[in-house]
Amino acid sequence: MKSKIQSLITLMLIAGSLFITACGEEELTAMVSINETGSDIGGDVTGDGGSTTKSYQWNNSLATIDYNMDVTAAEGGSFNLSVTDAEGASVLNQTLTVGQGDDSKSGVSSSGASGEWTITVTLTNFSGDGSFSISPGD
Repeated sequence: MKSKIQSLITLMLIAGSLFITACGEEELTAMVSINETGSDIGGDVTGDGGSTTKSYQWNNSLATIDYNMDVTAAEGGSFNLSVTDAEGASVLNQTLTVGQGDDSKSGVSSSGASGEWTITVTLTNFSGDGSFSISPGD
C-alpha cells in the first residue's frame, strides 16, 4: 500500500511540474503577411520576439526593383529583406536591426535577370511591426 501511495505522489508531482512548466512558457511568434500582389508586392511583419523566414515568388519583367522597408513600432530584433533574380543571383540584401541605425531603408536593387524573382523576408527575435514594398525598377 505504501508503494502505491508513493507512486501516486510521484505521479502527481511530475504532472504538477509539467503543468507549471507548460503554463510558464510563452511561445514567441513572428509573422510575415503579403497584402499586395501583382506588378507590385508588399506586406506586413509582426512579432512578439519570435523568428521566421518566408519566401515568395514574384514575376519581375525588368532588371531592377524599387524597395522600401520599415519598422514602425519595434522593441527588438531584426528584419531582413533579400531578393534573388531569375537566375538565383542576389540583387538585394538589407537588414533593419531595432535600436541600431535607421528604422527604414529604401532604394534600388542591383541589376538582375528578369523573370521569376524570389523575395525572402526573415524576422529574427522580432518584437514589433513593420512593412515592406517592392515594385519593378527601371
